[in-house]
Amino acid sequence: MGRQYLHMKRQSTSLEFRTIQGKFAAGYVYDRHVHEQAQLIFTVSGTIQVTTDMGRWLVPPQLAVWAPTNAAHSVEVVSNAESWSVFYDAQAYRSWAPRSLPDRPFAVRMTPILRELLRGLFGTSPESEKANLMVRLILHELTEYTDSPIFLPLPASDLGRRLVNLAMADPMCSLNLSQLAEAAATSPRTVSRIFPDETGLTFKLWRQRARIFTAIERLAAGADITEAAAYAGFASINTFAYSFREVTGTSVYKFGK
Repeated sequence: MGRQYLHMKRQSTSLEFRTIQGKFAAGYVYDRHVHEQAQLIFTVSGTIQVTTDMGRWLVPPQLAVWAPTNAAHSVEVVSNAESWSVFYDAQAYRSWAPRSLPDRPFAVRMTPILRELLRGLFGTSPESEKANLMVRLILHELTEYTDSPIFLPLPASDLGRRLVNLAMADPMCSLNLSQLAEAAATSPRTVSRIFPDETGLTFKLWRQRARIFTAIERLAAGADITEAAAYAGFASINTFAYSFREVTGTSVYKFGK
């Protein structure tokens, strides 16, 4: 387990919830694990990557990721990050969570209300009545989630995962669909079928998102836009900027602001 953290602060609380703050160096990895508690994880600065069986989320300060109880996940720090987490005891979570809160991992945009609730929670005594009320309100605010565009769905089958690994190892997209199928010992028709069936995206759309995902990782690690675009195989900055907006809904020049 490749862990390297710069500082960690644990707050002792009641049995119902607890909070953790940590500063982590780029490259820190918390391998696949599960918690008996539900977890909300987000960054105050920097970018992390959270991977579940469903796929991967890149988590800059604009997003938070929710992992319900016993949801297997791993965490990798893409760039030096200050990460905060709120853990909910399973019984408290079941008692407090609104029915509309999905029982699966998802990402949520950091709304002004959610951001202030989290700042308030981490800025007050965890044993206080105020903190108890805020952790409950946070669960209600999570129901306002929309699926994050900075999410890369992953196939569930062995063949799908093999195709994904080959595609991700080829960030400049030098392999066309037929070459990728040959490398995976399958047919182009199977590749064209497996991605919509297992990710909800055509192979073309999945690969476009994977390229943007790769470019965002490079940007978060300190590369400039030209370097990130070239690494992900875009022929020009204009093409990269267009694809970035198409996938994420925002300008690459505003990313991270």
